[in-house]
Amino acid sequence: MIVIGGGAVGENAAQYAIEGTDLTAVIVEGHLLGGECSYYACMPSKALLRPVDVTGLTDDLEGVVPTRLDRDGMLARRDSFVSDYDDSSQVEWAESAGLRVVRGHARLVGERSVRIEAHDDAARTLTARHAVILATGSEPSIPSEFDGAHPWTSADATGVVETPESIAIVGGGVVACEAAVWLNALGSRVTLLVRGSGLLSGNEPFAGDTVLDGLRASGVEVVLGASVTKCTRSDAEDTGLGRVHGGPVHLETSAGTFDVAEVLVATGRIPRLRDVGLDAVGLSADDILHEKLPAWLHAVGDASGDVPLTHWGKYRARVIGARIKAAATGAPAPYEVENPPVPQVVFTQPQVAQTGLTEASARDRGIDVVTAEVPYNGAAGAALLRDTVSGKAKIVVDRETRCLVGATFAGPDAGEQLHAATIAITGKVPVHVLRHAVPSYPTVSELWLRLLEELPEQLRRAPE
Repeated sequence: MIVIGGGAVGENAAQYAIEGTDLTAVIVEGHLLGGECSYYACMPSKALLRPVDVTGLTDDLEGVVPTRLDRDGMLARRDSFVSDYDDSSQVEWAESAGLRVVRGHARLVGERSVRIEAHDDAARTLTARHAVILATGSEPSIPSEFDGAHPWTSADATGVVETPESIAIVGGGVVACEAAVWLNALGSRVTLLVRGSGLLSGNEPFAGDTVLDGLRASGVEVVLGASVTKCTRSDAEDTGLGRVHGGPVHLETSAGTFDVAEVLVATGRIPRLRDVGLDAVGLSADDILHEKLPAWLHAVGDASGDVPLTHWGKYRARVIGARIKAAATGAPAPYEVENPPVPQVVFTQPQVAQTGLTEASARDRGIDVVTAEVPYNGAAGAALLRDTVSGKAKIVVDRETRCLVGATFAGPDAGEQLHAATIAITGKVPVHVLRHAVPSYPTVSELWLRLLEELPEQLRRAPE
C-alpha cells in the first residue's frame, strides 16, 4: 500500500495493515514524519499547559509553597517534546516497523498510482498492489478578513519563540481556549474574541461556562459576540514560526476595535485535499467527505472530514488498516463496534472532558434521554485536589436501553474520569449494572456514585 501523509494517522494505518504479513507499505511525507500532532498540536500544547496547571495547583492548595513559571524552562520542555523539530527518531520507528519512508509531495495520477516529486526535484511513480490511503491531515481555515496580515496559526502558538506583549485570539473552540491559557501564563495580555455567545459550543453549556470563568479569573479578557470584520497590519511578513509577524495589528469587530501586537486565528481547520490528484481519478473533495471512493482508495483522519482528533484518527486508521489486511490476505474481517463514542479532553483550567453525545445532540437524534448532573466537588476526592473546586459532571442516559450515551466532566483533572464513561458507552453497560462498579474513596471517581444516585429510581432497578 501507499500512504500519502506521514502523521500519526498514516503511520497507524500502514502499521496495522502490514504487521504479521508479507505486505509492504510506503509512507510519503513532504515535511516532518509524525505530522501536526507531534510537532504543532497535541504534544507541544500539552507540554506547555502542564507547567501552568501545576503552578495553578500550588497557588490553590494550602500547605504548599506557591511555585512560579520558568518561561525558558517551559519552552525548553516544549522543544524536547517536539524533538527540536527533528523527525529522525520517528523515521527510525517507522523503519523498525517495516514501513518505507519516502520524502516528497505525492499526488494520485491513476488507479492505485502515485507520482512523488522529491525535494531534490527527482520524481517517480509508484503503484500500490492493494490500496492507497489519503492521510494528509488538515490546515487552518483563515477568513479573508486576515488576508495580508500574516496572522498566527495554532502552529505559531505552540511553537512560540517571541511572546507577544499582547495578542488577540479569534475563536472560542478548543485551540483558542487552550492557547489562551499558556500565552497568558507566558506573559501576553490575551484578549479572546468569540463570535458566539459562549465557549466550546459543541459541549454541554456548563462546560463552556466553567472554562469562561476560569479564563477570566486568570486575567484573560473574553469578549463574546465579537465578529471580526477587518484586520490591518503594518509591515506584515512571515518572520518564522512563533515570532511576531510584523507591526501592530488593528482589528475591527462587531464588539469594537482592538489593537494588539499579534493575532492568532483559531477559527477551525479544513481537510488538506488540495493538490493530491483527486481530479486524475475522477474524484472531488466532496467525494472524499461523503465516502464515495473506489475500493482501492481510503481517506482517514482529518483528511476524511471526520472528527479532527488525533486519537480518533488513529482509531479509524487501525480499523481501516485491519480491513485492508483482511482483504489482501484473506484473513477474517476484524471485529468492529458500531458508532463508538468520540472522547475529547480540553486541557484548560479547569479541564473539560466529554464523550459520546450531549443532551442536546442526543435529543436531536430522537433519543428519549434522562440526565443526571452533580457539582464536581460532590466527590470527596475532588475537594482534596484543590482548595477551590468548580465545575460539574453530567451523564446522558437512553431511557429505553438504560445505557449511557454521553458524559461530560468539567473540573480539576476531569480528563481522568473520561475513559470510564467511554468504556460504559462502548460496552453498553446499563446503569443498574454500572451501579455495582464501586468507586474508591476518596477519589474523584465517586462522582459516578453521585451521578447514578441522581437518576430516577426505576432506571436504577434491574428490569423485571
